[in-house]
Amino acid sequence: MFSAPQVNIYSADVVRSVGFYRSLGFEETFRTPAEGEPIHVELVLDGFKIGIASVDSAVADQGLPLDLTQPGRGMEIVLWTDDTDAAHTRLVAAGAKPLSTPHDWLGSLRVAWVADPDDNPIELVQRVN
Repeated sequence: MFSAPQVNIYSADVVRSVGFYRSLGFEETFRTPAEGEPIHVELVLDGFKIGIASVDSAVADQGLPLDLTQPGRGMEIVLWTDDTDAAHTRLVAAGAKPLSTPHDWLGSLRVAWVADPDDNPIELVQRVN
């Protein structure tokens, strides 16, 4: 049901964070929007993928309760799936706390968030056409 896991790092300054990880050898593989100030950039190093995401966008667009002043609350696990709605239902039934119900985003993704038993966020993502 799940594939292509990655870690997203929330940042108050996506461009600064991307520059930092590029200086470590990470290569950019995805950016949205393609022009202008990015809200999400993905980078890869030796097959390990990270996403750098705007904390402002996550709070405003997704309603996530992110507070970068709290230790450990600037990251999430991302799980790609073929069915975000079913994955969300399955994880909530397994005891995950719902943070954001499944919804369409950016015209090509269906996303939702849950929290694990320690309140760490997990993003569920599905490509839609």
